Amino acid sequence: MEISARNGLKGIVKSVKLGTVMAEVVVDVAGQQEVVAAITRSSAERLGLKEGDQVTAVIKATEVMIAK
Repeated sequence: MEISARNGLKGIVKSVKLGTVMAEVVVDVAGQQEVVAAITRSSAERLGLKEGDQVTAVIKATEVMIAK
């Protein structure tokens, strides 16, 4: 699959919490950080997301903030 976003973080699904409409997906990135995504429940079900799946968290944003 080709996509236009340039920022992809490979990781392992740590948890999937299904709500009525939305799902919260926690992805462990390199064993050091977590990325949490809120996606539609139907997308989570269509992808068959479950704990332990290898996934890529794709980040496409108009702004990124840096703090030091």
